[in-house]
Amino acid sequence: MSQTAPISSFIEKHYLHFNAAALVDAAKAYKTHIASGKKMMVTLAGAMSTAELGLSFAEMIRQDKVQIISCTGANLEEDIMNLVAHSHYKRIPNYRDLTPEQEWDLLQNHLNRVTDTCIPEEEAFRKLQKHLYKVWKDAEDKGERLFPHEFMFRMLNSGDLKAEYEIDPKNSWMIAAAERNMPMVVPGWEDSTMGNIFASYVFTGELKASTMKSGIEYMAWLADWYIKNSGKDGIGFFQIGGGIAGDFPICVVPMLHQDLEKDNVPFWSYFCQISDSTTSYGSYSGAVPNEKITWGKLSIETPKFIIESDATIVAPLMFAYVLGW
Repeated sequence: MSQTAPISSFIEKHYLHFNAAALVDAAKAYKTHIASGKKMMVTLAGAMSTAELGLSFAEMIRQDKVQIISCTGANLEEDIMNLVAHSHYKRIPNYRDLTPEQEWDLLQNHLNRVTDTCIPEEEAFRKLQKHLYKVWKDAEDKGERLFPHEFMFRMLNSGDLKAEYEIDPKNSWMIAAAERNMPMVVPGWEDSTMGNIFASYVFTGELKASTMKSGIEYMAWLADWYIKNSGKDGIGFFQIGGGIAGDFPICVVPMLHQDLEKDNVPFWSYFCQISDSTTSYGSYSGAVPNEKITWGKLSIETPKFIIESDATIVAPLMFAYVLGW
């Protein structure tokens, strides 16, 4: 590795064993996968946007190192919240020591805590709500139905938020995705702040539930996308964390094989998960990659990696390696 790529050179020199070596092996295989012309899905679980993954992930999008994204509703919205309210976030390094009374004080100050980082309700949630309601209502008035991410893209591409940016927009992965109209699925979007807010408008009768396309429609869309984009070799699957962001889209391959009875649909052709889930409790997030063979998701030949570590540490390092930093 060239000295002009200091992070990659450091990784190759020092990351020689155990989870560190798995990181290197997975990153090299990711580069090989992309270099061979195959496409990659990246799935974002947890609160990776609040962890500011956009600092590296936005560049992955711009350099075409990822071709489709699956993310939670939280990751979809929290990148934009950080974009418009960054100066109002509050970090609490001693979060492990907080008493219930101190947690209550955070609530009273409209600060919602994610581990060591508090998201400001007024500056983040309500600011986004105001802009999104307009986009939702305008679409409904025109008889349009869109996916959750399409409404976000429409809001970002309108330019209405530009005056409120508080970080360099090149560090927002959602801006990078919106500019490219990145293919995306957001399973379980209802389990997010904006999903709850949309539901409140449905409850009051201000919006119709049908204005928002559903998870079933996401799966049907993904099936069509996979058929059209997998070619003979299949799509790669890079899973950051566990949960629905990964569990939902990986099922499209066995659905195509077993439920739609389609022939010549390739398996996922690369698999890597950054995970801290224990493997022995029956959790899907903790399953070793070979278990996925039994479900018709991966083949015997699929390159498989699991890095048992903290995604906030591992993902930026892997992206740096893939980008040649």
